[in-house]
Parts: sequence; structure tokens; C-alpha cells
Amino acid sequence: MFRSILIANRGEIACRIIATCRRLGVRSVAVYSDADRDAPFVRLADRALPLGRSEPRESYLDAARILDAAIEGGAEAIHPGYGFLAENADFAEACAARGVQFIGPPPAAIRAMGLKDAAKELMEKAGVRVVPGHRGKQDLETLRAAAERIGYPVLIKAVAGGGGKGMRRVDDAGDFARQLEAAQREAKAAFGDSRVLLERYLTKPRHIEVQVFGDRQGNVVHLFERDCSLQRRHQKIIEEAPAVGASDAFR
Repeated sequence: MFRSILIANRGEIACRIIATCRRLGVRSVAVYSDADRDAPFVRLADRALPLGRSEPRESYLDAARILDAAIEGGAEAIHPGYGFLAENADFAEACAARGVQFIGPPPAAIRAMGLKDAAKELMEKAGVRVVPGHRGKQDLETLRAAAERIGYPVLIKAVAGGGGKGMRRVDDAGDFARQLEAAQREAKAAFGDSRVLLERYLTKPRHIEVQVFGDRQGNVVHLFERDCSLQRRHQKIIEEAPAVGASDAFR
């Protein structure tokens, strides 16, 4: 069990991790930007260290600054929460280089599944069907032509991260450039990566996930499936497990 953990995130997820640390008797170290100086998670943590400016790329996305804070705060491990640096393999490797445990998948797994374009390629090689779309070249004309080939409506989706950030539905070609710019800007701010991919927009999909956990001793378990289809603005509202109507064959 770690004695001290730095939480490289903010807001609700930081509060939840701090509460778990307290329940387990683990000391929590928070980091915060100027904008979050008076936020609840800062007050709840056993120690809180400033990161600096309010812009995420100059605070919560600054890997070197967060690692310095972990060393200064005496943290043995870093919990990245979700978003920000949670799916950044370079950050996980940087943690190991500084002698700090990254609480999350190993860098190879992050690289395989943390970026949507790489994950799609891996799944195609495994024979899994994926939604038709485009990944690769990022210039406007290539993406615009790909959208025409896929057929509207199309979904612009950030390659990195999750949580609906950097995602835009486009219903016609006239709105494509504006929505692309907005998606790229949001992806850059949230994940430090402006790259996007395109997918055919599915009007009545079901969003079903399976969580898989492994430890450093080679033990792996899954926690069955959960239906995350009920969403608003690409954010999950209710997750239901087991998924209603899922057959044994589907499982």
C-alpha cells in the first residue's frame, strides 16, 4: 500500500480519490492551478501544491511540473484521474524515470488503447468490426474529402482522451470547417493533442463497455459489461450493469 499519493487532476474526480485515500489511510497531495486555488479538492487534500497559471497546458498538462510537485510533496505514486495525463504513455514513462509509480496501465497498453486511431488499427488486426471512418492526414481538404466519402452526418472525434471532449457532430459540408476547428481547439486544450479522426455518425447506437483490470503479477479480471448509452452532450448520465437485453452469446 502506498503511504502518499499525488492526484494529478482536479474537481470531482480529485475529491473522490481524496475520499478513498482517507478511507485507506493514505496521505493525499493535491495540485491546483490559479483558477482552482479555492476549490473544494484543494481544501480536502492533506497537502496542496500550486502548479501556476490557469491554462491546463500550463498546469494540469505540464508533466514536468506535476512530477516536481510529486517529489516535493513526498508522493510515492501519482493517480492521474481521467482526462489530462491519464492516457499519456510518455507521462507514465516519465514517472518511472523519476521513481514515482504511475497508477494506471503500463505505457505499452496506453499506447495501444489510449489513442483512438491506434486502438482502431489494433482492433481491425484482431478481426473486430469498427465504425467506418478516416484516420491519418489532418489537413482540412483531406478531412473534408473523407467526410464526403463517409457521408453526412459524420462525427469528428479527438484522437486522444475521452469524456466527449473534442467531439462534434456535423450534418452538412457547409458546417464542417467550423466544427473541425472547434473540435481541434477543444482537444488541444483538454489533452494537449489536436489530432482528430472521423467516423460515420450512428443515430441509434448502444454504448457498451467492458472494464478489464490487471496487476503487476499478471492477474487479469473483467467486471462484465455495462451499458453507457444514456448520455447528454456526449457525457454519460447512467451506466447500467448488466446491460439490458444483452444475450449470453453477445457477452
